[in-house]
Amino acid sequence: MTNADTKRHVETRPQPRPGSASRASWRYAVAGLSASLVGLGLARFSYTPLIPALIAAKWFSPSDVVYLGAGNLAGYLAGALAARALATRIGTVRALRAMMLLATLSFFASSAPLSFSWFFAWRFLAGLTGGIIMVLAASVILPHISAARRGIVGGVIFAGVGLGVAASGTLVPLLLQQGLQESWYGLGMLSALLTLAGWWNWPAETRADAAPSHQAKPHRASPAARALLVQYGLNAVALVPHMVFIVDFVARGLGQGIAAGSRYWVLYGLGAIVGPLVTGHLGDRSGFGPALRAAFLIEAAAVLLPTVSTAPLSLIVSSVVVGGFTPGIVPLVLGRIHELVPHSSQQQRAIWSHATTSFALFQAAAAYGFSWIYAQTGGDYLALFGLGGGAVMLALAIDLGFALTTRKA
Repeated sequence: MTNADTKRHVETRPQPRPGSASRASWRYAVAGLSASLVGLGLARFSYTPLIPALIAAKWFSPSDVVYLGAGNLAGYLAGALAARALATRIGTVRALRAMMLLATLSFFASSAPLSFSWFFAWRFLAGLTGGIIMVLAASVILPHISAARRGIVGGVIFAGVGLGVAASGTLVPLLLQQGLQESWYGLGMLSALLTLAGWWNWPAETRADAAPSHQAKPHRASPAARALLVQYGLNAVALVPHMVFIVDFVARGLGQGIAAGSRYWVLYGLGAIVGPLVTGHLGDRSGFGPALRAAFLIEAAAVLLPTVSTAPLSLIVSSVVVGGFTPGIVPLVLGRIHELVPHSSQQQRAIWSHATTSFALFQAAAAYGFSWIYAQTGGDYLALFGLGGGAVMLALAIDLGFALTTRKA
């Protein structure tokens, strides 16, 4: 069998019969959803509703707690940078399984606040698992899915982020009734069950799934692709105020308590469940370029809304919409990459890896910068929302400016 024949066989393998193809697609979707739920939804986002409890229990000071959250984002950056090398060394599926196990271990380790350094290390590792899963999960699943199902399967994979956010916002207040340490145990047990659920549902790995990164290096990204990397990074900055501070803002900033803050986090998670399905459908219908533009505009309004009004309705709308775009921006950027590079899967993977790195870099920088601003201003949350909204407005301006320049050329 020639290399071309082998490649053709691999690409068509999931589609021998309509029934079996559908079953295989959903098994793979379960694996991807479980991975994003563990590595992104829980390992990354369950920390946010725990922030007020960590402060109240005097495990760490308010400023230390915020810096620990930023450490998770730094780990996410490291994971995005290391993902392709790790997949090349041990295989993509093995890397994904290992990261789900590491994320599970991080919950149990975080139940013992031995020191700031100990806790920071585990928050960093939890973030690292999310970065690796974000780069690898979709890339190992989508090549096994027929073109007609890729949108919905991709939406299901990234909906795991929202499910994790909603689950943590729902479970954490219940677990906290048993104690802070018990909350970490409960999250660890849930993560272990999800790891087991996804363990055997990954597709059979091919050599293309762990192709060395040097294969894509000779191709330089187009100016449009490079602009997209910057826009995706700026979008990451816009998400930080809600992602890190929204629960604490409601609980302590507005004096409404942990339970009220957690309810807004659940709304954030519900938006994140629906977001990737809605944005993916919008991209299919209108094209990913126009859809991305509309997303930036709507997201900017939602991020800035708390600076205008902190009424319950305003906070509900802001939480749901920003939650929706947290994972919802992903299928739009992936779709835009496929539009810009339609005929090279290797270059698509390379640009997506760079995009994830850009997102992680901007987000980690924003988290540390916003943590510093928070400490220096004595907890001025509204300034953080204002900076986040300004970042996504800049992303929209770059997109519009590039579109106008291209048309004139």
